Amino acid sequence: MEMKLGAQAADQTVYEGEGGGYYSWSTSESPLLKESMLGAGKLLLHPLGFALPHYADSSKIGYVLQGTCTVGLVAPHSSEEKVAVIKKGDVIPLPRGVVSWWFNGGETDLTIVFMGETTKAQVPGEFTYFFMAGLLGILRGFQSDFVANIFGLSNKDAEDIATSQPGVVIVKLKNGIEFPNPSEYVKEKLYAAIDTPTADVVVKGGGIVNSLTEKDFPMLAGMGLSARFIRLQGKAMLAPSYVADGSVQIIYVAKGSGRIRVVGADGNPSFDGEVGEGELMVVPQFFAVTVIADEGGMELFSIINTSMPVFEQLAGKDSVWKAISPVVLQSALNISSQLEHLFRSKNTKTLMIIPPRS
Repeated sequence: MEMKLGAQAADQTVYEGEGGGYYSWSTSESPLLKESMLGAGKLLLHPLGFALPHYADSSKIGYVLQGTCTVGLVAPHSSEEKVAVIKKGDVIPLPRGVVSWWFNGGETDLTIVFMGETTKAQVPGEFTYFFMAGLLGILRGFQSDFVANIFGLSNKDAEDIATSQPGVVIVKLKNGIEFPNPSEYVKEKLYAAIDTPTADVVVKGGGIVNSLTEKDFPMLAGMGLSARFIRLQGKAMLAPSYVADGSVQIIYVAKGSGRIRVVGADGNPSFDGEVGEGELMVVPQFFAVTVIADEGGMELFSIINTSMPVFEQLAGKDSVWKAISPVVLQSALNISSQLEHLFRSKNTKTLMIIPPRS
């Protein structure tokens, strides 16, 4: 069956106000999100922007595209709030049901892209958020008479608690409010830098590849997610590969532009086109993908719907071409022994990233 692949920018404005906005990829424009049970959204916080406390029906991973942010997390069955300050290049896992709030105490905008799974979501392919406060808040929904009875409050105090916040989703706070400092003595990691020079793969003149799996974040095992960051220098190429365990990946262009080619079961390109900053695409299970950066280079952030992905390289010493015996390879490709030997000799190095030819 033919799959129509494409790269799209966030097309749905969920909320926009003085403190910032939230934008998402709709399943109408990106139907593969729904079919793959994945979702994506983007949070923008202006200085002093405050995303009200909320939880979601889906597990996801956030990647900070720009700015800094103070974030608070409260896990189910916990009375402890954990606070962290995250910055550009950081990744933060968010299991479903965790209550979080986000505050931009900096002087520049904060932007975070969230991508994750929607296997238990109310709407497959989309994240649904439940707010603790504001016009969409749970307390307002229960109304002041229930709030008064539940917490033993006077009717006046209950009314103030349930209805005093007129904001929706994101509000802008006044100057001078001091939010909590980062938590100390937290056992598990709350976030990690994925955009680092000390990456899993570093190719001089080509770029880097870095991954975060359940080895780095044990909580990812329960979420069924992992993350991957790729930086390609100008004209560098990401060698073709596929996820051999049958997982699906979402690729987000965090910076720059380039060309992506995806090949499926029919041996033809399912997608072959230019992609730019802010665009996202879904790569179906077992489809092979390769990327070539434009002159200015590009950065890609990916989510894979497994906590321990297995990538199979289609070039280099670890590729299938190197493993197949010479006579089988010669017969399969219908080439001469000399060309088979030449082709095999080109697969002697690890070629996850191919620098531009001089």
